Amino acid sequence: MKALEENPEGISKAEIVVGIPSYNEASFISFPTQQADKGLTKYYAERSAVIINCDNYSEDNTRQAFMQTATQTPKIYLSTEEGVRGKGNNLKNLFTKVVELSAKAVIVVDADLKSITPFWIRDLGNPLFDSYDFVAPLYVRHKYDGTLTTNIAYPLTRALYGRRIRQPINGDYGFSGRLAEKYAESEFWTETAANFGIDIWMTTTAMRNRVSVIQSFMGKPKIHKPKDQIVATVSVFRDVIETMFQLMGRFELFWKEVKWSRPTAVYGMNLGDPEVPPPVELDPKALAENFLAGLRVHRDEYRAILSPQNVNKLQEVAELPPAGFEFPTGLWAKVVYDFAVAYKRKLLPTEELIGVLLPLFYGKTWSFILETQPMNTQQVEEFIEDQCLQFEKAKPYLVERWFSE
Repeated sequence: MKALEENPEGISKAEIVVGIPSYNEASFISFPTQQADKGLTKYYAERSAVIINCDNYSEDNTRQAFMQTATQTPKIYLSTEEGVRGKGNNLKNLFTKVVELSAKAVIVVDADLKSITPFWIRDLGNPLFDSYDFVAPLYVRHKYDGTLTTNIAYPLTRALYGRRIRQPINGDYGFSGRLAEKYAESEFWTETAANFGIDIWMTTTAMRNRVSVIQSFMGKPKIHKPKDQIVATVSVFRDVIETMFQLMGRFELFWKEVKWSRPTAVYGMNLGDPEVPPPVELDPKALAENFLAGLRVHRDEYRAILSPQNVNKLQEVAELPPAGFEFPTGLWAKVVYDFAVAYKRKLLPTEELIGVLLPLFYGKTWSFILETQPMNTQQVEEFIEDQCLQFEKAKPYLVERWFSE
């Protein structure tokens, strides 16, 4: 994949890089660029730095908006060729450029961020100069924000690879130049990793390579341009789930030996009281309707994918009255594991398989809303930790099914 580059100051080396992946973000990219510049000039004035917009050949003047943003830090515009899309492709170009620049530290932030401050650059960057190779963000989030993370990505990643990384699929993180080289040279690259599967690909690759990992407490909630939560989830669901299932096959001998998870250290927790995140609205009625409709339409597929016991339990769940609806996490974990096994065995075409999982995810999200309605943020986090423990307890079920012929 070729990269198109605009490097007006001829930057050939940089100790620290801030990368901003984008596609048609002309209205938003100036703000995170400005905040990145402030962070670099305030906290890394003694280090050579550059801000790179790794773009998807945007048609809305993203390049011009980025390059015309006034900064003290030099800038580079890097793009895929016309017609080549995918956030992962943007970052693959960034990995290659980082290696070329011999950078020691890389920070990536989303182009539509509205809550980023210079502190984010400091807190994602500092651990990289203190022997860490991968820095995952730790946000204060509304309990209904990030349901894909809450109900699948976090518990499944934690159970498989044994590290508690609370936000494994978010767009803001730091990584070392050493890890960037591993990313750039990886032989395992797929269509979904080239798109929205890139974040879970990076997190999982870091864990598999046993590099030093830390989480950084961001203080402020993550706020970006408005999105419909359900529509936004659908747009990334396929890429994230398929990438996770692909990596399970790639790293099966690694995760097979992992028994339980261990905590991951947190940088920057003593920063005063965190801000309250903005509310997130989800429609329980729409979730319920999508779940029940999916059960009716895909009855035969579920019987082919799930164990007979899980089919029976799922039917019992479907028959619960709406006011008392609950999708038990122990059952949900086994359902996800059944789908992973079905993916490995190619029981259905991949797109169809993941499409059949989506209504069940809606059902689990509906259950999550009902169960956590009266809870505050701390109580919800404890609830999520218990969900993760249920995934870990059910892992022998996965191992037995995955490795049986």
